[in-house]
Amino acid sequence: MTLSSILNGKLMYTSVIVGLLLIFLLCALMLKMAWARCIELGVPREKIMDAVKSSVIFSIVPSVSIVIGLFSLAAVLGVPWPWFRLSVVGAVSYELMVADMVATGAGFESIAALSASNDPSQLGAIMFVMSIGIMAGIVTVTFFGKKIQTSMTGFRERNGAWGALATNCFTLAMMVVFLPVQVLKGPVFTATLLTSALVTALHGVIIKKTGWKWLSNFVLADSLILGMVASVFFANLFA
Repeated sequence: MTLSSILNGKLMYTSVIVGLLLIFLLCALMLKMAWARCIELGVPREKIMDAVKSSVIFSIVPSVSIVIGLFSLAAVLGVPWPWFRLSVVGAVSYELMVADMVATGAGFESIAALSASNDPSQLGAIMFVMSIGIMAGIVTVTFFGKKIQTSMTGFRERNGAWGALATNCFTLAMMVVFLPVQVLKGPVFTATLLTSALVTALHGVIIKKTGWKWLSNFVLADSLILGMVASVFFANLFA
């Protein structure tokens, strides 16, 4: 069997659909329990419906970037597996990068090269790393999330502006770890990264100048789209 036939096979589709149906049922159950609790607390039905409608609207817009991420992942990992990953606990910025790390660790130039070879020998490793790696965050939040949150909140309150700065440094630290991996791959990767960063910065300027806060929902989607368009241009330019 080839890599493509496994990733797009009936077994993979069936497994993903069953998993997503179970998650949908859990969501429906939680919605029913939350609805019943609101009625028990005396919350008017109109307010409940307003909350449901606003939640649906504000969930659709940010999902545009997820759909774009699905297209990029599907090109190298088939449709079912990326569909499952991005529907459950996956992240657009995480999935492709981790899969690429596994491919390069196995001796391939990139995940695209592994996909082109149609070699199924590394599929298990890719799926394992993509699944297990991100589970660390879920386990940590489950057992230590409350303590971490209260500790960070107390730290910010005690240290004022310096506390807020220290908190933001955690996010920057993650970027410092991931950015060199992408930048050092070659000029196409570097130019694409800079293009996406420029698009993000321009969104920030526009939002600040115009007050269009709704535009913040499209920052990730726009940077992904224009970044992918730019990558094609730079790939031809540096070829």
